[in-house]
Amino acid sequence: MAWIPGGTFLMGSNSHYPEEAPVHRVTVDGFWMDRYTVTNEQFASFVRETGYITLAEYPPNPTDYPGVDPTQLVAGSLVFQQPDHQVDLNDFSAWWAFIPGANWRHPEGPGSSIKGREKHPVVHVAYQDVEAYAHWAHKVLPTEAEWERAARGGLRGAPYTWGNELAPGGKLMANTWQGEFPWQNLCLDGYEGTAPVGSFPPNNYGLYDMAGNVWEWTSDWYAPRHQADAAKQCCTPHNPHGASETQSLDPDQAVRIPRKVLKGGSYLCAPNYCQRYRPAARTPQTIDTSTCHTGFRCIVRPNA
Repeated sequence: MAWIPGGTFLMGSNSHYPEEAPVHRVTVDGFWMDRYTVTNEQFASFVRETGYITLAEYPPNPTDYPGVDPTQLVAGSLVFQQPDHQVDLNDFSAWWAFIPGANWRHPEGPGSSIKGREKHPVVHVAYQDVEAYAHWAHKVLPTEAEWERAARGGLRGAPYTWGNELAPGGKLMANTWQGEFPWQNLCLDGYEGTAPVGSFPPNNYGLYDMAGNVWEWTSDWYAPRHQADAAKQCCTPHNPHGASETQSLDPDQAVRIPRKVLKGGSYLCAPNYCQRYRPAARTPQTIDTSTCHTGFRCIVRPNA
C-alpha cells in the first residue's frame, strides 16, 4: 500500500461534465491505499478461503425487481460487445449486452476464463462483492474524496493524474480507448481490454491505474452534483461521505436501486465518448450492477 498524506485540496472540475461541478475545497486525513486494483489472483484467494459467491453468479430475487419477467432474471453480468460500424452514441445497448453466465471467473461469458489474466483487475464485481472482499482483507473502500485526493497525486488543478497533457510527448499514460468509440479500437496502448495492473507509470503517490483500465467503486452514494464550496475556510468539509442513499436514487428508473460513485474511467473511455480518465470524473452505478470494466481497490485508515 502507499501512504496518501492528508490535507485540503480542490475537488471536482468546472471544465468537463456537469456532475463534476462545482470545484470545492475538501479536507481528508491521511490513509493507506492499495497501489494496484484488486487482481483476479487476489480475489480468487478470497473466494477459496471464504467460499464467497458473487452477485453475478446467482439469479436475482424476483421480489427485488417487481414487474420484471422472472424468466429474464438469470445469473450473469454486463459485457462490452464491439459493433463493426458507427452507432448512435445515445443508445448504449448498441455496445452493452447482459450475458448469462458472465462473471469474474468468465469475463466474456461461458467459455471464457481468467487463465493468463491472474494479474489483471478483477471485474464483474457488484458493490456487495467488493465490500465483502474489503472486510476479509481488514480494509475498507475509499470515499470519493479520499479516492480523488489519492488520484491527484498532489498535483493542483491538473486534469490528469500525471499532469496537464493526455499523452505527454506522445506517450500513452493509461489504458484507455484509442480510435472512434465503440466500433474502432486501434489498441495503440497495446491492450484491447483490461491490462495487467501496473502496466503504466504510477502517479506521484506511487499509485497505478488511477485512470483507465477499470472503473473503481467508492463507498459514497451518488448525487448529480457536488455541494458548493464552503463560504469560509473554516467550514471546509472534513472527511466527507457524499450524498444520502435516498439522494442516490434515479427517479427515471422503474426499479429504483441506490447508486454508488465510480471513479477513474476504464479501457472503454475515449476522446469522442466518456472522457472520464481524470481524477475529477465520476459516474453513478447501481449497487446491484456488475460489468466487464468495473473493479476496485481498498484503503486502510490509521487508528480506524
